[in-house]
Amino acid sequence: MLMHFAFRNLWRHRQRTFVTIAAMGLAGSIMIFYSALMEGMLFASERNAISMNSGEMQLHVENYRRDPDLYKRIDGSYSIINKLQQAGFNASPRLYGFALAAAGTASSGVKMSAIDIDYESKVTKIHNHVMRGSWLSKDLPNDVVIGRRLARTLGVDVGDEVVIVGQAADGSMADALFNIRGILKSVGEEIDRAGFYMNVSTFRELMVIPEGSHEIVIMPKDGYSNTLNERLEQVRKLVPQLELLSWKKLLPAIAEILDMTDASIVVMILITYIAVGMVILNAMLMGVFERIREFGVMKALGFSPWQIFSLILLESQIQVALASMITIGVGIPLSLYFSVHGIDLSQFTSGFTFGGVALDPHWRSMLTPQSVIMPVGLLFAIATLAVIYPAIKAAVIQPIEAIHHQ
Repeated sequence: MLMHFAFRNLWRHRQRTFVTIAAMGLAGSIMIFYSALMEGMLFASERNAISMNSGEMQLHVENYRRDPDLYKRIDGSYSIINKLQQAGFNASPRLYGFALAAAGTASSGVKMSAIDIDYESKVTKIHNHVMRGSWLSKDLPNDVVIGRRLARTLGVDVGDEVVIVGQAADGSMADALFNIRGILKSVGEEIDRAGFYMNVSTFRELMVIPEGSHEIVIMPKDGYSNTLNERLEQVRKLVPQLELLSWKKLLPAIAEILDMTDASIVVMILITYIAVGMVILNAMLMGVFERIREFGVMKALGFSPWQIFSLILLESQIQVALASMITIGVGIPLSLYFSVHGIDLSQFTSGFTFGGVALDPHWRSMLTPQSVIMPVGLLFAIATLAVIYPAIKAAVIQPIEAIHHQ
């Protein structure tokens, strides 16, 4: 019976009902799309932070991160890498050194990053992030790839030469002339400003370091089939003698920004739905006051306060259910479309950063169960809260007072 009354009342004021449903449905669709866009940005930020340079986790000798000494090296790094590969991980050794780079009258401090090209390409994607020129080649040991801000500071471009001056591990002067083979797109503040990539064999000869590595970068082969903590524990058991750090420890500022942004999605959706709740509250109050006499007659005929309350709540839930169909019917296809085609921002910038992480100028959404369930669930919750006051007001009114209501 209540269902019959609810549909009758909604149809009787169909213009207001359609406007309320459309407002809720539009807000829900926008929130699904917004949530999917933010999920896409968070996913891209996390994956870029990991795959561009840091890897998912790294191995070092104890305290190397706090004091990056040239002499704190991992012995037998390639045997450790073989062990990790057998356990389902890709890994790559790295060596680092600090020096002064000069070209013409300009100079700047650089962080030399020596990589094994064969291993590094399986762990990070930085080789796909060259803006001009090309990536390192084993056949050209004296070629280097540098960050774009460093290139501007030195006033150099692809094909130019740069001189490196530093101190080798044996105390001798380390100096050499290199050819600039490529210039990177924006990767991150440190790499943009001081990144200087070279072949590991060239670095060993320059810095007199015949063996060992400062760092081993690790990525899973299985595409994250288990949790980060489980993967950390697996690697820790394989290599207990070395310090193991996850990307969240290596990049704490970025991890914190990503967590805060995830929370901001909920806040943004909640604020929007509070506004929608005000629309629902206004519509339901109008509906209640227009039907005060009707509610009085219903109570005089034997309807209990709970039945009146349930009737108004049911009317609200029917509207929310219909609005949820619009929300899902519009929000999901819209999010799926932009998950494939993305929003092209290349006309504004060739690349941009979020929390210090370089992102692709094509911003793609990422539809997850959370990005659908949360907006729809909040829509039901806010609508239910918004209708409580008018429902109680109608439920407690006395029949005589209602019948004489003006």
